[in-house]
Formats: sequence, C-alpha cells, structure tokens
Amino acid sequence: MDSQQQMLSEIYDTLLSMAESGYRDFSAKLLPQEEGARLLGVRIPGLRRYAKQIGRQYGKAYLDIALARQGETMEEIFLQGMVIGGLKAKDEGTFAEILHYIRLYVPKIANWSTCDVFCAGLKITRQYPAQMWDFLQEYPASQQEFAVRFGVVMLLDYYIADEYIDRLFPIFNAVGTRRHEYYVQMALAWAIAECYVKQREKTEPYLRDMRKEKEILDDFTYNKALQKIVESRCVSAEEKEMIRGLKRR
Repeated sequence: MDSQQQMLSEIYDTLLSMAESGYRDFSAKLLPQEEGARLLGVRIPGLRRYAKQIGRQYGKAYLDIALARQGETMEEIFLQGMVIGGLKAKDEGTFAEILHYIRLYVPKIANWSTCDVFCAGLKITRQYPAQMWDFLQEYPASQQEFAVRFGVVMLLDYYIADEYIDRLFPIFNAVGTRRHEYYVQMALAWAIAECYVKQREKTEPYLRDMRKEKEILDDFTYNKALQKIVESRCVSAEEKEMIRGLKRR
C-alpha cells in the first residue's frame, strides 16, 4: 500500500471508529435513500475536530488526493469540505488556491446537508467578500441542482448586508424563474426570509412585488418564504400578521 492510499485508509478507519449506529439511522431518515446509505454515523462536531487535525497533518496534500476520488462515504465528503473551510489565505494568491479547491468540491455536493455544512464553514468569505462574490456568480446559473443551492446558501450566509442586498433580489429572481427543484426552492425561500429578518425595509417591497409575479417565484417558494418569516423569533407579532396577509391563495 502506497503512502497516499495508507493515508486515506487510516482516515476512513478513524471515521469508522467515530461512527454511531443510532446516529446514522436517525440522520439517514433526513436524507434521500441513496445518500443515507452512504452515512457512517459520525456527528458533525467530531468531524470538525478531526478535520482540523487532518488539516494540520496533511493540509493541501490531502485535498489534492481526496478531491479526485469518487464513491466515498458522506463523512469523507464532509471532511474534505471542512478541511477546505479550514484553509488560511495570507494573500489573494493563496485565496485563489482555496477557490480552486471549492470549485473541485462543489460537484461532490449531492444533498442539502453536505451543501449547508460546507457553506457554513467557508468563513474565509468574510476576509475576501468581493472576490468570493465574483466567484459565486456562476453557481446560481448552474445546470446542477446542488450547485445552484450552494450559490444561494452562500449568498444568504454571507451577503445579506447593506452593500449587497440590492444585488441579491435579481439573482433570486433569475433562480426562481429557471429552477424548480425542491432543494433549490427551499434554499431560495430561506434566503428571502433571512433578507426580511435582516433587511426589512428593502425586502418588504420585494415581497409585495413578487406576490403577483408567479412566473418569477412559484407559489411554493413564495409562500414558503412567508412561512419562514412567520416562524422567525426575530419578527414581531404585528409584522407576522402583515406577512400572513401577503400569502398567495
């Protein structure tokens, strides 16, 4: 066994030792059957701790090997994303390397959990917001469901702010017009709801405009966004009543 294969084998064995059958069975119910079948049952906090160890021990050498593989368990794919999220960028050159690894990783995203955990870990975005914004623009226009979800979730995680809010709504409209897969619709509804919570003055007029624009936001996405707003603890009872009144019947 060569050193690369030995590294991957040791990592797999460690993940297997961390797995819990009960947690695997519970988590598998939250995923499509084919994805759930790839679960070992390792909890996310344990994976994050192990990813830091892998990053310190192997760094980019691990990613160069692991990202080229296919057919891994979900935990192995989670781990790759977490190691990417742990990379540091001292300058724009090293940040460009991180973007390279992100580009290799996104095609491996095949479920909402992998997508959302990966996005949450890409905190390097806060260090290079303009560069990441430019990089992300291709993803809402992708032909792949979870690449689109990746783009939308990244926007809602890092760009609901004064300097970007006016640029978000046209992207949401383009996605809503083109894509009607469930996990894209849910991400879009989530993003619009977060915009309302964080940028109400800009988002309320958008919701009122979209109430009649069924060709842009379908009924499911639009009403789901309203539902998520009503469910938020950050929205007053009076506002929730107003939002209920915007529902499409």
